[in-house]
Amino acid sequence: MTDASVTPPARPSVPGTPLRAVVTGASSGIGAATVRRLRAEGWDVVAVARRADRLTALAAETGAAAVVADVTSDDDVARLVAEVTGGGPVHALVNNAGGAIGTDPVEGGALDDWRAMYELNVLGTLRVTQAFLPALRASGRGDVLVLTSTAAHGTYPGGGGYVAAKHAERQIATTLRLELVGEPVRVIEVAPGMVRTEEFSLTRFRGDQDAADAVYRGVDEPLVADDVADAIVWTLTRPHHVNVDLMVVRPRAQVSNTQVARR
Repeated sequence: MTDASVTPPARPSVPGTPLRAVVTGASSGIGAATVRRLRAEGWDVVAVARRADRLTALAAETGAAAVVADVTSDDDVARLVAEVTGGGPVHALVNNAGGAIGTDPVEGGALDDWRAMYELNVLGTLRVTQAFLPALRASGRGDVLVLTSTAAHGTYPGGGGYVAAKHAERQIATTLRLELVGEPVRVIEVAPGMVRTEEFSLTRFRGDQDAADAVYRGVDEPLVADDVADAIVWTLTRPHHVNVDLMVVRPRAQVSNTQVARR
């Protein structure tokens, strides 16, 4: 197993060979859409998530490699890194795994919900980023992309736990960028607003489909997963001397976390 604390020798990309990306949370939504977009751009992609059946289907559809792993597990991430880095250089890490649980006010927020959101959105991103940084650096043109949210930039009632987690996740990106100055690694943040996917709101409302649907009711064209994947892939495919520090992506109908036009 590769020791992630030791920087491997530099393996700059050979002209004409595909770039290679790791995408977490790839079994659905924005993660799956990002895998599809990167494959369409000619990248080699390792799709990572906990659900083997969905990853297998995505791999069959796109030609991506699939690794079943939980980003909240030290053992899983160590195995992931060993498997991926053993197969060649890594040029991009897309930290997409994350999610929201509940809409309770701060006064009544469940500690277990806040803890779970912090473990996934913050410590999961930290764990995977730390593990892949040596390989990204050694590639000679690495990217760390952190998918946060407009919740990382402003709050709203009932969003305290998710807002706190996304603010913390954002600081991983902003601090890491300062710490890697002068190195061949870009740090990119993409912060989506309202995105209608098959699972995000359903998970947040604990399987209540009516409550999940109400989030988007009357909104003229909320973003979909492919809109965000398009933004992610655009940032990754800029010339490597160009760093997109932050891209905030919202539907036209949404102007803030609390103001949305509805029919």
